[in-house]
Amino acid sequence: LAQFFLLFASSLAISLVFAIIPLCHNVVVLAVVMAVAGLAMGCIDTISNMQLVKIYQKDSAIFLQALHFFVGFGALLSPLIADPFLSDTNCILSNSTANASSNLPHIRKSLLPHHPGNLSHYDLPMKGMVVTRVSYAFWIMALINLPVPIAVFFLLYKERMVPCLPSSSHPLLSADELAMETRRVEKEEPPSAGQRAQAAPGHDDFFSCCQSKNFRGAPYTYFAVHITGALVLFMTDGIVGEYSGFIYSYAVEEPLSVVHKVAGYLPSLFWGFITLGRLISIPVSYRMKPATMVFINVVGVLVTFLLLLIFSHSVVFLFVGTASLGLFLSSTFPSMLAYTEDILQYRGCATTVLVTGAGIGEMVLQLLVGSIIHDQGSYSFLVCGMIFGGLAFTFYSFLLFFHRMYPKPSADLDDASPDKPSAVDATGQYQR
Repeated sequence: LAQFFLLFASSLAISLVFAIIPLCHNVVVLAVVMAVAGLAMGCIDTISNMQLVKIYQKDSAIFLQALHFFVGFGALLSPLIADPFLSDTNCILSNSTANASSNLPHIRKSLLPHHPGNLSHYDLPMKGMVVTRVSYAFWIMALINLPVPIAVFFLLYKERMVPCLPSSSHPLLSADELAMETRRVEKEEPPSAGQRAQAAPGHDDFFSCCQSKNFRGAPYTYFAVHITGALVLFMTDGIVGEYSGFIYSYAVEEPLSVVHKVAGYLPSLFWGFITLGRLISIPVSYRMKPATMVFINVVGVLVTFLLLLIFSHSVVFLFVGTASLGLFLSSTFPSMLAYTEDILQYRGCATTVLVTGAGIGEMVLQLLVGSIIHDQGSYSFLVCGMIFGGLAFTFYSFLLFFHRMYPKPSADLDDASPDKPSAVDATGQYQR
């Protein structure tokens, strides 16, 4: 119940934040609003992944791929919505607006990393009438998001979870019926209540995976799987953040010196192929194991960065490499999530740890790469990507090693979960 209400509150907060952002005339207020947006998005990310793993368990890989396809689709669509409202000229009208507008390309060039950045001789008026339509982009995004909290509230109402509005209708689908639906292809009976308690003790409440009693007697491989899985996503999601954030800056710098307008297509190309890759991964995940998909992804990322370094003077291969990198990074997160939860028998803790590791990586690696590019030059952008790809492959190798050492299931537990540990009792605690 707490998770569903938190999902409703977070999705509603996104619409409110986007509506408020254009009204913020103080940078401190804007920072607070953006922090609220970050918290809401983190809650949505964690809860949506956790619920899909909880509901579909061994079938969750397909649904996770579908979920993350829409994540990429949104990242691709939102800039297209904002683009018509962005101005190519200065947004402040004054007597020197014409000169300022012609100076904007030079100012953008000066603000790029590893550039002298002497702006003193450029005329950019800061006082006058503000003429910008960018507020409409935020309000449109707020309206587009509004059906999401409405849909979540409708589900709460149908499931009789709204105390002030009792529903006379039946719930949409009971837990037993849902279990039968997800296992109908395999012709299996739904597990009993005792088996469900053994299979997913980590889902009993939102913070159960943080309780020390659930770690009592756990083998070291239990913690190793969590840590190595999070480190893989720390690197791969960090690559997504730093590549989409700095590929434009890398392209317009020497030796490539790509035209600004052409370089602007690179982030869109990158997110476009991430979205395409996630769409392709939905049917592929039905036939291929998550472990195999993650292996292909991390090897593909490593090889792509190596080729980008070799052909670093080729503008054509920069576009080809960007598209290839987007394809290989596209399904890493959902595949790793499905693989790790399968090892740990869908206890729920892995989802929280992996989402947190991915978020930290996306934040930290952007800061790290930005400072390195500023000090060492644009070529270090590809070198950093190569190093991060190598570390992701190394951590994944460790994950495979710890998976082999993880306790095997006993015969009396659900045969549908081949990796279920034999040392877990009905309360979710490990027994020595």
